[in-house]
Amino acid sequence: MELDAFRKSLDDWLDEHADELAPAFDGRGTLDQKMAQIAKVRRLAFDAGWARWGWPEHVGGFGGSTLLRAYLSEAVTARDLVEPGLYSMPEVLGPSVITFARPELSAAMLPPLLRGDEVWCQGFSEPGTGSNLASLTCRAVRTDDGWRVTGQKVWTSLSQYAQRCVLLTRTGSLESAHRGITALFVDMDSPGITIRPIETMDGEKEFSEVFYDDVLVPFDRTIGEEGQGWAVAMDLLPYERSTSLWQRAAWLHRRLRDVVNAAEPGALDPLALGEVTQLVYAFRARSRATQHRMAAGTGLGPETSIDKVLLATAEQAVFDLAADALPAAVTIGDDPESERWRGEFIYSRAATIYGGTAEIQRNIIARRLLELGSDQ
Repeated sequence: MELDAFRKSLDDWLDEHADELAPAFDGRGTLDQKMAQIAKVRRLAFDAGWARWGWPEHVGGFGGSTLLRAYLSEAVTARDLVEPGLYSMPEVLGPSVITFARPELSAAMLPPLLRGDEVWCQGFSEPGTGSNLASLTCRAVRTDDGWRVTGQKVWTSLSQYAQRCVLLTRTGSLESAHRGITALFVDMDSPGITIRPIETMDGEKEFSEVFYDDVLVPFDRTIGEEGQGWAVAMDLLPYERSTSLWQRAAWLHRRLRDVVNAAEPGALDPLALGEVTQLVYAFRARSRATQHRMAAGTGLGPETSIDKVLLATAEQAVFDLAADALPAAVTIGDDPESERWRGEFIYSRAATIYGGTAEIQRNIIARRLLELGSDQ
């Protein structure tokens, strides 16, 4: 299906089913409510066929350009039907699983993810590794039955909701760094897994620390070959910093418009509004170009760090503007909409941290794109 025809047909369907798709809560909602809303939107969109476009046929998709699924994400976000960060996981994890996993594994696992029947999480970060992913120590040992995994992960988004985890493990020596890492596809109800949610500054428990105590993972759940985990991670991270951000661009555009509509006359500084608008549109333009590069078959790489830096700058600017224009809502309001503004303002402080810190992204840009040498 061509993008223009898809866009018009999808918009018509969204208009027709607006009441059915609408959230059943006011304001920001709880994490449970937001996850239930995402599952509902995914199920309705998948069953109607919209969520299958842009994904390969062998994983339950209808094929076609990746721009089709990008527009679906943009549309449901722009209409305020889903929270973009929580909605983005299939775009982060799905493409790399399709690329590296055995075809029969990805064919079995992707349809429940795309329909919203399952949630996946990403087990990368560890307490002692910081941004040095190659130093991870969560270990997988070969046994007669399969891999036995022992270790700890942290900042694992949505793990308490997840049925599966794309997990990076150490299968070689620590000295071998990235050459000794293997990616596994783990069932989160396996014996030996303990999940401890972490409450963040905005009161949510989106993240968790996850403990693996002699967890059995069958060999056929290996993603790629043994020792190929670094390649999986390097393939996955650009999606985290690029394609999953497209819907966030639509969301920031909507929230900027909401600031303008909610502000009292004279509350907005025209110069400040112009600056923030420019940042949001710059981010959207960059993200759009990334979508088109991917649709053209161009591999994503370190250039996606630019997308992440622009996102962080735009997101914080939008909610700084909200704090200036809607001070009561952001600070002391107790109605659902004020609680939403306040929560989103607090969460925006982490925009320079989540998905790769701004410092690391600028370092990647300097070293790998501008070839300015190491930071030593």
